[in-house]
Amino acid sequence: MDHIGTMTETERMRVADWAAAEGWNPGGSDMACFSLVDPEGFIAGRRAGEMIASIAVVNYNPDFAFLGFYMVHPEWRGMGHGLRLWQAALEHAGDRVIGLDGVVAQQGNYQRAGFELAYRNIRFGGRAGTVAPTEGVKLRPVSAPFEALERMDARVFPARRSGFWEGWLAAPGHRSVAAWDGETLVGFGTVRACRDGYKIGPLVARDLRAARAVLGDLIAGLPEGEEVFLDVPEPNVEAVLMARQLGLRPVFETARMYRGPAPKVDLTQVYGVTTFELG
Repeated sequence: MDHIGTMTETERMRVADWAAAEGWNPGGSDMACFSLVDPEGFIAGRRAGEMIASIAVVNYNPDFAFLGFYMVHPEWRGMGHGLRLWQAALEHAGDRVIGLDGVVAQQGNYQRAGFELAYRNIRFGGRAGTVAPTEGVKLRPVSAPFEALERMDARVFPARRSGFWEGWLAAPGHRSVAAWDGETLVGFGTVRACRDGYKIGPLVARDLRAARAVLGDLIAGLPEGEEVFLDVPEPNVEAVLMARQLGLRPVFETARMYRGPAPKVDLTQVYGVTTFELG
């Protein structure tokens, strides 16, 4: 590796292909949305002008960053390229608390780098059953302005992510719905087309009733027989049970880990993680 620098748009698209090859199943608009937050956080390691390694560490604010897309092309592994890129990413984050979702094979390496386990996330997947209608919850498409959504998101995520939401909620292939109890927002979620099937994320709700209302609407709008994936924080027992009751099964897991103090967020309202790549 002879050069480290910010990814080009073409390189970001290549990273999505690498992620698909690793089984991460990215969405079609993921990279465009992710790069809205901190384009300089998408870092490529190159050799002779070609990207051979990738990492993203997105600085959400002066206190918090999230790390993902840490990959070295298979033919260049075991040569120290990943370590150099890792060091560049940590320099970009500075003294911020850094979160990541680590795959099982890498969790020991992350621990040795100073990251501590907070909890597990479980990806549930399969052909979902129907969800019975929920009385007393009004469902509407999510539309601007997003102040109520951002206030609710602030309970479950350690940084405001206004720019991200503007892109995520309007991205091609995404459909988002909000649940209201009178004039109070009680839940919201997004479903997006991925390389295989559809992912639901985020799914944030005040309680199980609101979560089921949003989830039911998102699933009902999908083509019949398509696979659905939902990434659930294991500490939210209601969310785990809801996924199982839908007929979904565990297919993948990550460890949510932090370097620095784990942020205080309300996991009881997280029924589906936004993304493993950016939190």
